[in-house]
Parts: sequence; structure tokens; C-alpha cells
Amino acid sequence: MGADTGRAAGDARRGELDVLRALVVVGLVFFHAALVFSPDDDFYVKNPRTTDAVTVLAGFGVVWAMPMLFLVAGLGARHSVRRRGAAGFARERLLRLGVPLVFGTVVLCPLPQWLRQRAAGPGHDEAYGRFWARFLTVRADLADFPFVLDGEHFETGHLWFVVLLLTFCLLLAPVAARLAAGAERVVPALRRRPALLLLPALPLAAVNALLGMEEGFAGWNRWAYLLFFACGFALADDERVREATRRVAVPVGVLGVVLFAGTAPGFVTGDDPFTAGTPSALATRALFGAAGWCWVVAITGLLDRPRPRPRRPRVRPGGRGRPPLPARLAPAALPVYVLHQPVVVALAYGVVGWSAPAAVKYAVIVAASLAVVLVLYEYGVRRTAVTRFLFGMRPRGPSRRPGPPPASPP
Repeated sequence: MGADTGRAAGDARRGELDVLRALVVVGLVFFHAALVFSPDDDFYVKNPRTTDAVTVLAGFGVVWAMPMLFLVAGLGARHSVRRRGAAGFARERLLRLGVPLVFGTVVLCPLPQWLRQRAAGPGHDEAYGRFWARFLTVRADLADFPFVLDGEHFETGHLWFVVLLLTFCLLLAPVAARLAAGAERVVPALRRRPALLLLPALPLAAVNALLGMEEGFAGWNRWAYLLFFACGFALADDERVREATRRVAVPVGVLGVVLFAGTAPGFVTGDDPFTAGTPSALATRALFGAAGWCWVVAITGLLDRPRPRPRRPRVRPGGRGRPPLPARLAPAALPVYVLHQPVVVALAYGVVGWSAPAAVKYAVIVAASLAVVLVLYEYGVRRTAVTRFLFGMRPRGPSRRPGPPPASPP
């Protein structure tokens, strides 16, 4: 792939996006804990009393959070392809996403399903070992691509994100150079007409409206995420795009709020907005897709502000520099994502039976889940080579003397 002209800041690490990605992943603990109290979602464990308020509040997150993760992943893919080439990128993603996907599916995903079965009541007290064997009894099902394995109890659970991301990376690799070259021809127009940044909202609205929204994928159609990923790869790393995004962030954000508000009637009344073919349902899905793009553009533009020249890392008494916060958060995102849902479900299973107000139960589930996940990451994942490999982390590098921060993401 040729050089990217006009990319004045293309190799600079987007530290604000590292922080945002980490916050979204941590926010999933709050989100999945809230589903315990939602009357609509078929979550693994349910509190005896639920409230519609959870559904309303969750909508403000699902419209942008998972799309943002795919957009940021597309940006990271651009860096990786530039450094490794298409074949090296595919091999690296197979290791860093495929290994934690297999490990998490075999070791972590059976637990929430087992607890769902036990929560069903008396007569569902099968030993975990026997259930684990039945969980892994699978058959091929290509009709649900890319989720090609199916079984009575089998699921990838929250790792659907990893399945889709790995699939998108492998689909991208053969066409990466062509996509980057095409973006180079389109991007100059954005400096003259920043409103062109709204164009991806049209295919996103069409995909959601025509293919339907999927509750199991955070309310979006799975192929809509491919568009966010591709846009991140093609556009988000170019300084000209960043400049245009900063210029339109506020008006596009206002438009996103208006479009999202327009979905309210369709979600509150009428036919099923996720799958129905009525004009109202189609319009609701289209508005949701367009709103999601507007929210993502607005958030990235508002966060992307000129920053002073980076300072040297602080030096500890041993001579080692302390990396900046974004550099410390970035490697934790995938392990924390893989760990969080089984922890939330296990703690919720023990808490929902308490005779306490729902707000107290929710606070306990969230606080305990965050504590357990962070302890597991720090002491069970980050510190050993084997666990780092299993959770998609790079090997720990040798100690180096403090120096300027790297020019490109790790």
C-alpha cells in the first residue's frame, strides 16, 4: 500500500480514542448489570422486579457505544496493515483475536448459560462438568454466518463482538490497499465540504431498515458494524478527515439527537421495530442507523482537540518511565471485555435473591464486578506470558530507558 499523502498527523497515537474505548468496555459492566433489571432483554439472570427505565436508558448507549468500538478497531487496522502488510495483518489478527475467542468460548462462555439453566428453578441442578460437555456439543450452521457453530446450549455470548471483528479483519485484508487508495481519492473533498461526512449515514440507515436490527448484537444489524469498521479504516486516520470532523461535530451531534428522538414513537408503540416490515418500523430502524453515525462522528470530533507537545514519561526510582494513561489502558480493553460478562452474571446470580431494593442490588453487582474483573486482569492475565497470549495481549517487552513516546500505536 502506498504512502498516505496529506496525513499530517496520521501516525500519531489517538490517545483520546484509547481512553474512550476503555470507558466503553468498562461501561459494558454497567450495561449488562442493568439488563438484570430489564423486562425486555432475555438476559441470563433476572431480578424478580424489573423496570422499563432500564430499556430507555440503555438506548442512549447502544446507539453509539458498540459502533464506536468497531470504528476505533478500523483505525487500528489501518495502522496494522501499514506496518505489516495485508498478509501479516491477517496472521496477527488471527492470533490476537482468534486465540482469546477460542479460549473465552470454551472456558468462560459456558458459565452464564449454566447459571441461566440453574436460575430456571428446581430440576435444573445439573453439574457444571456435564453441562460443559453438552455446551460444547456443536454442529455446523453456515446460514448464520459468521456464527458457523450451533448447538442446543452453545453460544459465543458476549464474544459476538470478537467473532465479527475477526471476520471483518479477514474480509478487509485482501482489499485493504484498494480501500485505502479509494479513500485517498475521496478525502480531499471533505476539506471543502465537511457535510459529506454524513454520507455513510445513508447506507447505515438502509442496512438497519432492510436487514433488520438484531437484539443479540446490541440493537444493530451485524453488517452495519462492518460499515463502521470500514469507515474507521478508510477515513478516521487522515488529518483532513479529522479537521472536517472537528468542524461539524456540534451540528452533527445536534442532528444525531434529533434523529434519535425520532425513533421514540417506533420503539414505544406499534409493531416490533427490530424486525417488522411496516413503514413505521422501517422508518424507526433507518432513523436509528443514521443517528448512530451522527453520534459517532460528533463524539470523535468533540474529543479530537489539538494537544500540547507530549512530555517525557515520568521516571520511577528504578530508571523506568511510566507510560501515559492511554498507553496503559489500550492493552487492557480486550482482556477486560472477554472477562466482564461471566463475572457480571455470576455475581448477579448470587445477588438477585437478596431482599434488598433493586438500586442496592445493582450497585453491588456493578461495584463487585468491576473489582473482580480488574483483579483478574491485573493478577490473572497481565503478568504472565501464557495468559497474555490467551487474552490477545502482546508479550511484555524488555525494559527500556525512558524516551519519547512511540510514533505509532503498539
